[in-house]
Order: sequence, then C-alpha cells, then structure tokens
Amino acid sequence: MKDFSGKYAVITGGGTGMGRELAIQLTAEGCNVAMCDVSAENMAKTKELCVKEAPQGTRVATFKADVSLEKQMNDWAESVKKELDTDHIHLLINNAGIGGGGSFVNGDRAQWEKTFDVCFYGVINGCRAFLPMLMKAREGYIVNTSSVNGFWASIGPGRPHTAYSAAKFGVKGFTEALQEDLKMNAPHIKCAVVMPGHIGTEIVANSRKVLSGSDKVDVAGARKMMASMGMDTSVLDDTQIAQAVEMQAIAFRDNAPTSAAQAATIILDGVRAEKWRILVGKDAEYLDEQVRKAPETAYTAKFYEDLTKSTQWGI
Repeated sequence: MKDFSGKYAVITGGGTGMGRELAIQLTAEGCNVAMCDVSAENMAKTKELCVKEAPQGTRVATFKADVSLEKQMNDWAESVKKELDTDHIHLLINNAGIGGGGSFVNGDRAQWEKTFDVCFYGVINGCRAFLPMLMKAREGYIVNTSSVNGFWASIGPGRPHTAYSAAKFGVKGFTEALQEDLKMNAPHIKCAVVMPGHIGTEIVANSRKVLSGSDKVDVAGARKMMASMGMDTSVLDDTQIAQAVEMQAIAFRDNAPTSAAQAATIILDGVRAEKWRILVGKDAEYLDEQVRKAPETAYTAKFYEDLTKSTQWGI
C-alpha cells in the first residue's frame, strides 16, 4: 500500500493524539477517513483539522463509540458503509487505548478490567467489525497499536503496570499470530503491530476521564498513588494534589521525545514499506534492543537507570 489517495481508512481513538494525527495525514493525501472516539467534541476538532488540509471531495466521518463494546463497534461499521458510501475499506488502524489498572494485587478491579478491555478487546472488536469490509477490498492493512509495554511490562520500579502491559502483550501476540491466519485465509490483507515508546499524547488525561467518568481528579486515589511512590502527601492539600495530577498529564504530552505527528508519520511510512513490526521512537528502539539482549535484567533498577540515562524516558 504505497499510496493512500482515494482509499478508505478507519481509525479508532481519532479524537486526540496519534489517532488525530493519523487522520490528518491520511486525509491530506486524499484518503477517506472514518474515526471513532468516546469524545464527540474531540472528534469534531479532528474533523475540522482534516477538512482544512484535505483535497476537495475527501470524506471524513465521525462516530461516538467505546471500542471495548462490541455492539458499538459493529454499529460503527454499519455507519461507515453509509457515511463513506462504500462496502469496503483498505486500512484499519486500531489506535484507541487508555492507561490505568496498575495493580492486580490491590488496585480497583473495575479500572483494571476497563483498561484491559479497551486496550485488548478494543483491537479484537475492531478487527471483527471491519474484517468483512477489508475482505472486499483489493488490498488491505490492519495496524494494531501495542506498546513498548507489549514487550517490557514496566514503567519503572515501584509502579505496577499490569492491566495495560498485559493488554499490550496480548495485542502484540494476536497481531503476530494473525499474520499466518491472513496468509492462509485472506492473502490480500497484511497486518502490523505498532510499538510506540513515550509519545506526546493526551493519554494520561484521557485515561483519567474514561476511568472516572469525570473531568475531575480523583484526589484520594491520586494521593494514595503518590504515597505508594514514596512521596510525602501530608504536606499537600487536595487542590495541590489535583494540580500535580493535571501538571503530570501536561508534562507527559509536552515533554515527550516523540510527538504524535512524528509517530503518525512513522506508522504510515511503516505501512508503505510493508513492515509488520513498527517501533516508534528512539526510546522504543533502545528498549527493544536492550530487552532482547538481556531479558533477565529487564526489571532491575540498573536497567531502568540505564534507560533514563540513554533516552528521554521518564522526562
């Protein structure tokens, strides 16, 4: 798939971050794009940005859906047929994801399962909903977003990261297994697993909103998390705790070593090059190399120390 002009693409999580940038770059090339997200407001902004740069006649459609809910994804697939006036698509990008559910031992079970369902079953639901339309195209590509946490299940010492990591390992394994399945049963469709490092997106803020159902910071939960990391929260009032959480989300987005736009370009270039394994960011490349080199040391304090010294990880 060297050229996206005139093709049809669907993107989950198109409201912000990499999903938004993928939509903008694809429509700029004349690709018709349908996106879903849990935020209609964010998608409206993405659509506005797409239309501004897209060639005349390029179609852009939005649909509010939670990727973890199979019925909503199936409903979206039916909507895409009508909105884009097509019975087929060429590109499926399962991009939506949230963070959360860090501890399996003493964390909130509902948050754990929601995080897993969005990050893993969101991919499965996307593939099931749109595979029939991919089958009808001359060529197709499935792009599933895993993470460096799909081969390294950590964000650092003292910070459990079980739901997200388990889901992303699952996405990686599913996509690798899907390759042979497609070769046997749908050889005109290829697939790729994307493994981003730290990308400048709104995932921290978005995840909080999805898991809590509110824009407000869960101060009690944040205080507990900060205390578990060795911080003295007794000197901070609730307003200061909330401000610290908001600042962390902004810092994650603004201080990342790779921007969402850069990540989108790497992903689309990977599709053009027919890669099945796409690492996004120098930190992802470093982690991939080091984990493969000495997997038994991957969860030691020394490994994390070397990571932070060698990349912009954790900034």
